[in-house]
Amino acid sequence: MRPVANLLMATGLLTACAKQPTTSPGTEASPAASQPAWFEECGIESGLDFVHRSGHTSAFVFPEIMTTGAALFDMDGDGDLDAYLVQGGNWSAKPGTELGPGNQLYANQGDGTFVNVTAGSGADDHGYGMGVATGDYDADGDLDLYVSNLRGNVLLRNDGGGKFTDVTQVAGVAGNVWSASAVFVDYDRDGDLDLFVTNYIFWDEDSELPCQDPPRGATYCSPKSYAAPTPDTLYRNQGDGTFEDISYEIGLRNALGNGLGVLCSDFDSDGSPEIFVANDGTPNRLWDLAEDGRFVEKGLIQGCAVDDQGQAKAGMGVASADLDFDGDEDLLVVNLKGEDDSLYRNDRGRFVDRTPRAGLAHSSRKRTRFGVTLSDFDHDGLYDLYEANGHVTHPIESLGPDPFAEDNQLMRGLPDMRFEEVQPLGGVAKPLIATSRALAVGDVDGDGDLDLLIHNKDERVHLLRNVAPKKGHWIQILVKDAHGSDAIGAELRAQSGSRVLHRMVRTGESYCAANAPAVHFGLGAETRIQSVQVTWVDGSKEAFADLDADAVHTLRQGTGRPVQ
Repeated sequence: MRPVANLLMATGLLTACAKQPTTSPGTEASPAASQPAWFEECGIESGLDFVHRSGHTSAFVFPEIMTTGAALFDMDGDGDLDAYLVQGGNWSAKPGTELGPGNQLYANQGDGTFVNVTAGSGADDHGYGMGVATGDYDADGDLDLYVSNLRGNVLLRNDGGGKFTDVTQVAGVAGNVWSASAVFVDYDRDGDLDLFVTNYIFWDEDSELPCQDPPRGATYCSPKSYAAPTPDTLYRNQGDGTFEDISYEIGLRNALGNGLGVLCSDFDSDGSPEIFVANDGTPNRLWDLAEDGRFVEKGLIQGCAVDDQGQAKAGMGVASADLDFDGDEDLLVVNLKGEDDSLYRNDRGRFVDRTPRAGLAHSSRKRTRFGVTLSDFDHDGLYDLYEANGHVTHPIESLGPDPFAEDNQLMRGLPDMRFEEVQPLGGVAKPLIATSRALAVGDVDGDGDLDLLIHNKDERVHLLRNVAPKKGHWIQILVKDAHGSDAIGAELRAQSGSRVLHRMVRTGESYCAANAPAVHFGLGAETRIQSVQVTWVDGSKEAFADLDADAVHTLRQGTGRPVQ
């Protein structure tokens, strides 16, 4: 059956962003380069007036430098992307006490502008926030929110109409340790979404340390200073609104790390997802489900635990994409200033560090990177790379009033799995100088290209509207399971001209962020996708034919042609 296609009208959208983009308050940027900008910053103009508060006063307390989380998701089923922004507040306050304004929920008005609808929504969790994950855990057709905090995580059930209910205690998913990124994944392929949570370090106020960075004086500590890595957590969905912590019985307690970034993909094409965790200063982890139902850690054996020199880096954000068009997803981990990115080429589940050959070794080590995405911003059919940056210790030279602020970086994708830096810096006419952390991706204004929501420490958020000169066509696909939920974990193989394009449906990657679940293709000169084969989470396969370019299509399980 041919799927329904809906072409979104872009004319007149986000007119507020047409004005000259601005830098953050109190910062001065270098003159604009002569090349066209790829993005326009329009956070304030779009109505996203959120300002983050880390709680910093005089002492440098470790959680302050790691906080901020963001999600782009359709909370009310109206077809556009709403925004959820995680607040910091007072790190010393205990659970249940008032910490300030709490997390904020913004509704998209259908034209890429937003209205704060937090009041009365039930979404304003007041914990000291880190990140957010999205997924329909109760299979009712809408996306729920899981918020990771310094103390006590929160599950917010989406009740529809922009209303949420805190079901953490009933669901049993609060946790008791400093958590970072989280992701919903149906690891056991039983038809409901389980929940994987990365945990950072065992930390409380009494364990905080004074750290120095001569000659600059007091600064934030490294996780290595505390020597308190943690195991991660896996909650199995019981199918009745509750979860069971099975971390011990499934083998996760056998490995400790400083978990920050996480994503899930079927890297070895065996039909079941692996879970990759980027660890800060400890080896990365690649969890693979064995036949006995337990996880086996294969990061070192498969080549993605350390770099090509055998060193564990300060893994923060993570992204994945089929960069070499060979049918499996490659892996990118971003790291600390002075350490280059780790780009691992996937060869049927075994990874090789290709960072220098990709052109990322020298360019990436100039900054400390957190949020990250591999996306085709200019529709030429190749993945581009965007990294959201910000120091974690005092630099020798500051770029503005915030000593931790940096500019972001945009890299253009080239053939043969290579990248080159785009000027002007960060793809904007004037570089945006901020301590950037979470980065979420989605088509905010409905014009068919991918925009960026960047959450900044102690600063307002940046909404980067995509205005890159386009080199081709695009397609977006909403992939829905039999319940009408976004089919997180489904795999797409699309035939477009002579190329086979591979995508996974997911919301969780980057750093402490949740992306829009729609699958986006840049097609170059091609004007259609001839066919798409979807492998659903339960292993069944269906084929869909003739998807026209420059449109949004919906593929629903059970409406395609079965494939044996």
